[in-house]
Amino acid sequence: MNGRLTHVDSSGKSRMVDVGTKPVTKRRAIASGFVKLSESTIELIKQNGLKKGDCLGISKIAGIQAAKRTSELIPLCHPLSIDWVDISFDVHNDRIDIRSEAVIEAKTGIEMEALTAVSVAALTIYDMCKSIDKNIVISDIRLVSKQKQ
Repeated sequence: MNGRLTHVDSSGKSRMVDVGTKPVTKRRAIASGFVKLSESTIELIKQNGLKKGDCLGISKIAGIQAAKRTSELIPLCHPLSIDWVDISFDVHNDRIDIRSEAVIEAKTGIEMEALTAVSVAALTIYDMCKSIDKNIVISDIRLVSKQKQ
């Protein structure tokens, strides 16, 4: 890395990166984060007892949809035709861990899509539980890994 920002031109203005000459490669990214909730809220989620419905099922679909629309949300992201994206949840007594994985064959990466998937899945959990839990915390959303093959 040369230390220069790729989304800034020589005069300091924002720009979209030109990926036209880059080769197509298979790329994979994994992102994670978690949502801290009360134990009683976690129990309702486990029992599918929320008034709004299947919290984790709806959050998974929301995250997948968000990954597919990342370029509409993040201004300088390229629109990508994602090959595969998935979201999984690990439910604990006081939190739900969220993990997304996204794969593409393209000229540019897939990490923003994986991060967006986790972010929107977490926001959906928040939205579905906010009426019964006033102390929800979304935390530690991060890129776990990215690979180019």
